[in-house]
Amino acid sequence: MSRFPVSSAKEKELDNRMTKLGVKEEEFTETFVRSSGKGGQHLNKTSTCVILVHQPTGLSVRCQQERSQALNRFLARRILLDKIEARQLGIKSKLEQEREKIRRRKRKRSQRAKEKMLATKRHQAEKKTLRQKPNLNE
Repeated sequence: MSRFPVSSAKEKELDNRMTKLGVKEEEFTETFVRSSGKGGQHLNKTSTCVILVHQPTGLSVRCQQERSQALNRFLARRILLDKIEARQLGIKSKLEQEREKIRRRKRKRSQRAKEKMLATKRHQAEKKTLRQKPNLNE
């Protein structure tokens, strides 16, 4: 019998990834809490949000993407395996890369970079003034 409400192929793929990464089902601690956000009365009655913790690494995931608890359990395992794989391979996740990109964008420019930028702006302005037609009234 299947553990999750997904196709057997997806479940096998999940099991294969777990064995490839050396992760066992017993290493997970699973907690169920009430989800947050829109949903009204149904949301307040059921605990569909899954918090999954991998004990050896201490990595944790909170998943409330779907209305079904069983489907959230499956998705949480997938996300947690992604994190474990990224940690093992030393790859930064897309989310971390995006955060770093934003941080670099917001970072204050150095004085030298600022002066260089202003110098190029002045140079462009000078070129534009030279392109103008000569004023014959003067």
